[in-house]
Amino acid sequence: MVSEVVRIKEIAARMRSDIVKMITLAGSGHPGGSLSAADIVATIYFGDVLRYRADQPDWPGRDRFILSKGHAAPVLYSALARAGYFESAELATLRKLGSRLQGHPDSQKLPGVEISTGSLGQGLSIAAGLAYGLKMNADEYEHATQQVYVLLGDGELQEGQVWEAAMFAAHNKLDNLIAIVDYNNLQIDGALDDVVGLGDIAKKFSAFGFFTLTIDGHDIKAIREALTEARDYQEGPVCIIAQTIKGKGVSFMENQAQWHGKAPSAEQCDSALAVLAAYCTTGEEVF
Repeated sequence: MVSEVVRIKEIAARMRSDIVKMITLAGSGHPGGSLSAADIVATIYFGDVLRYRADQPDWPGRDRFILSKGHAAPVLYSALARAGYFESAELATLRKLGSRLQGHPDSQKLPGVEISTGSLGQGLSIAAGLAYGLKMNADEYEHATQQVYVLLGDGELQEGQVWEAAMFAAHNKLDNLIAIVDYNNLQIDGALDDVVGLGDIAKKFSAFGFFTLTIDGHDIKAIREALTEARDYQEGPVCIIAQTIKGKGVSFMENQAQWHGKAPSAEQCDSALAVLAAYCTTGEEVF
């Protein structure tokens, strides 16, 4: 397990490097929430969690991953490129005119993107619908146990639609639905408690009928164990509250709301890449 954890941590560091460089080249984007989610997404894609075939994006037996917080598209694009869905060189086209890598994921353009997201609060509804449909049609698929993973931002839990979807998921006992909340305590307007406080998120999801787990969202071992426990749970939907740090891995971005949607300068990018390269045993590897 130790070597596997080290391997995933290194992938996450490389993904963070991709994120910083992508957004710097684009001159716009959302680094804070992309960086906070890197360990979670790296574990899902490279920790023997998500079943997928990069050379067959529409494989019916695949699990589904929904990025509800669509503005964190860079973390998904990096994972998809490193998983083999497209060449890493294409990451340099983020937010460019005509690029397949839009500011929010576009399922009509990029393989591996299950659904276009960006309007916050809708991802859990989409994921619940997918999970419900997969259970209804389980006999038609190669695997009857396909999971639907959905990554939500904490700020988007202020949207009422999230809780409507939570009620639906619990009512239908969607044991193939796993929600993960990237709980970094900051949103574009500042601290959550200064905008609309969320209270005890775990208790809220539990009250709505979810089995809940609270973990350190940067602890690879804890993330894998929680995802395994969630997959094995058969009584209904699961919500993993992953406590994270906004801008994780880049010191001048950490816990700074201003980096929710701001591109670094070329000098700041170089500084961040130098720090992140130290986590990579085989040297820096950025597109």
